Amino acid sequence: MSIIFYTRETLKKYTHWRWGEEKLGDTVSLVDTWDALAENPGKYVLLGIPEDIGVRANYGIAGASKTWEAFLHAFCNIQNNEKTQINSLVILGELQCHEEMQDAQALDPDDPFYPTKIGSLVKAIDDKVSDTIQKIVSFNKIPIVIGGGHNNAYGLIKGTALAFGNSIHCINLDAHSDFRALEHRHSGNGFSYAMEEGHLDHYYILGLHRNYTSQSVFNEIEKVKSRVKFSLFEDTFLSNKSDIKTSFDKAKKHLSGKPFGVELDLDAIEGMGSSAISPIGVNVREARQYVQYFGKNKECVYIHLCEGNPSRETHPNQVAKTLSYLVSDIISL
Repeated sequence: MSIIFYTRETLKKYTHWRWGEEKLGDTVSLVDTWDALAENPGKYVLLGIPEDIGVRANYGIAGASKTWEAFLHAFCNIQNNEKTQINSLVILGELQCHEEMQDAQALDPDDPFYPTKIGSLVKAIDDKVSDTIQKIVSFNKIPIVIGGGHNNAYGLIKGTALAFGNSIHCINLDAHSDFRALEHRHSGNGFSYAMEEGHLDHYYILGLHRNYTSQSVFNEIEKVKSRVKFSLFEDTFLSNKSDIKTSFDKAKKHLSGKPFGVELDLDAIEGMGSSAISPIGVNVREARQYVQYFGKNKECVYIHLCEGNPSRETHPNQVAKTLSYLVSDIISL
């Protein structure tokens, strides 16, 4: 089974009791079967992916596998009150990645066949993500996915597209395009693979950093410029060429006509603990504005918050608390 369904006992170890208070971990809705999920009235389904295989395959810094558990320690202790609207959420549990993670950790990066071997493990995760997301979306629910690398965007896009029987659009707030070459699967080519295979139609990259985008990527984007568009971070958030609301509106126009996924790579947030920490980027307030703006759109069909790495954060619990704010923003829309 690809999913480990969570129970109330699971959440108890993350939830801290305090007299006179009720925490989300005490009250959030849980299910133990797919049939139960189909019957649950909750609109949003929270899923964790505790892996960093795609990051390793991209020769990045491991640690995204720890994000989901760190997030639970923060999220389960949010206050349950009339404003947090916990009734709109179901916690499904986590994707079973343990075996693939063990295999990835045993690989030697100096092995000449390393890309092929670890790429096959990423593909195994792809299949699990795609199958799981297809089920969730087929129940007319919106997945919120936490943890893991940006490789999981591929499975999210594919699973959603299969559920709808048609390709979808996607927006990504990210320092990087993740639209790289169709080599072995890794965290940097999920969107290019999704487009190549017909699951992704229009793609918009918001806040792309010019310093970390190769000319070859710009060349590939130029080949499909009617379908893939971007705004540079330097133009949107650093200069006076555009303001954030105008940039959001421009991106929304590119996404019109089809359901779309909302992607947020935590490396887009300045100084955030992530697989590729950036000294400059959007602030948490702007990230929350982004999630709220696109998450409340009726065409939004999933939200993916990825690449967080608690082991690299400069302040304790910043990754977990930031993700908790973002998820509470979504479920309160």
